[in-house]
Order: sequence, then structure tokens, then C-alpha cells
Amino acid sequence: MDLSMLQARAAEIAAMYDEHNTAAGRGAWTTGDLALGFVGDVGDLAKLVMAVDGRREIPDARDRLGHELADCLWSVLVLADRYGVDLVAEFGRMTDGIERHLT
Repeated sequence: MDLSMLQARAAEIAAMYDEHNTAAGRGAWTTGDLALGFVGDVGDLAKLVMAVDGRREIPDARDRLGHELADCLWSVLVLADRYGVDLVAEFGRMTDGIERHLT
């Protein structure tokens, strides 16, 4: 899957979450809610990385690592979609800037 397909799939799932949450009386998530969810996922990822590296005890940490990375990616893709950010272009600019700085 290329990035545009990943972003479209992420937006599709986000819309499903919005429908589910609205039907449950909670309302759709705002971009702020998405960002806070992302922060929680990053925290979960950090704990799993620590466990995989032998610094914490979490059962099946290695098996759960990919899922948590995908959760974080989903949040980034949805936030980029909601804010109209072209991640391919921004990634290129960011990595080009780093390369210029390091050479």
C-alpha cells in the first residue's frame, strides 16, 4: 500500500469511529481528541519498546509492538488528513533539510 492508500484507509476507519462514537452519544473526535489519543499510543509504544529492550516486563511485548506502531501511524495519517498536510512533501522537505545539515 502506498501512503495515499494508507491515508485513505485511515480516514475511512476514522469516519467509522466517528459514527460509532456519535451513535453512542459521545460525539465525533476533534483533532485535539485525536492528538491526545496519539500521545497515549506513543506512551504505550514507549513502554513496549522498553520491554522489548529488556527494561520492563510486558508479556508478548514483541508481538504487540507492530500493532502499537500501526496505531501511532494511524493517528499521524488521520491528523495529516484532517489538516490537509501532504505527508510525502513534508517528509521530503524534512529529510532534505536534515541531509543538508549533516553534509
